Amino acid sequence: MRPPARVRRLAAGEIAATGPKRTVCDAHSTERLPGDAVRREGEPAGGDAAVNEAYDGLGATYTFYREAFHRNSIDGRGLPLDATVHYGSSYDNAFWNGDRMVFGDGDGDVFQRFTLSVSVIGHELTHGVTQYSANLDYRGQSGALNEHVSDVFGALVEQFRLGQSADRATWLIGAGLFTPKIKGTALRSMKQPGDAYDDPVLGKDPQPATMSGYVATDDDMGGVHLNCGIPNHAFYLAASELGGYAWERAGRIWYRTLTDAKLPSDVNFAGFAAATARTAADIYGQGSAEHNAVQAAWRRVEVTPNGAARA
Repeated sequence: MRPPARVRRLAAGEIAATGPKRTVCDAHSTERLPGDAVRREGEPAGGDAAVNEAYDGLGATYTFYREAFHRNSIDGRGLPLDATVHYGSSYDNAFWNGDRMVFGDGDGDVFQRFTLSVSVIGHELTHGVTQYSANLDYRGQSGALNEHVSDVFGALVEQFRLGQSADRATWLIGAGLFTPKIKGTALRSMKQPGDAYDDPVLGKDPQPATMSGYVATDDDMGGVHLNCGIPNHAFYLAASELGGYAWERAGRIWYRTLTDAKLPSDVNFAGFAAATARTAADIYGQGSAEHNAVQAAWRRVEVTPNGAARA
């Protein structure tokens, strides 16, 4: 789940009248991309579940960004949404490679096919949104924020599709990906970081929920998949405090922050917290319920907003 190299910023465009432009390809268990095109926009579903799930997940993500934020595809300018399924042999991952979504089928022992999770599809496509907006550096705290915003909007894609309010959502990323052999519910939990799994093979979910548990490491580009649990929990707290549909207020604040050209690509947690608080005040007013909820959420995860601080 690592994003591609940096590209220039683009402003969000208007809603496309023509809708998404999806193409799903089949790699036939090889690592050759793009593979053979097996379903194009408007074509009916076939007998391959992975193809249908990828097609539907691309559509769900497109619809979410269009209807919630008036964004025309992930680049804001109507970029076609391409995906490849059946990538590699027993491949345990899904990723955005800068041009397309790529899905493995899992090894059947720990993971099932990665097209099963709409939150994962939304997560990976949001790496594309970040690529075309804030372009957050993929290391340290800015890298953890890169993963964080993908988790936020991956969760919101799923909630939007299901019509779930904040109090009814699971706040899980990758629910359903584990096989029944694994003792776990998902890859990550935004509601309870560190509690997504506890398994003899995988170990216990190591994500921290507050800065007291921040993991200082050189692995995983500075622990980007671990430390994203801290801002993830802050978003969950803010969204839960505000109630209703999380994309309407908390999501709007985070989206506006992510797409603000003034957000530094190497911003750290404190700088991002300050930016979300400023955005909340700009949209809803200083001292509003939204502004207060955002500030309180960051305090609860032990992040003190600090200007536009860099990592």
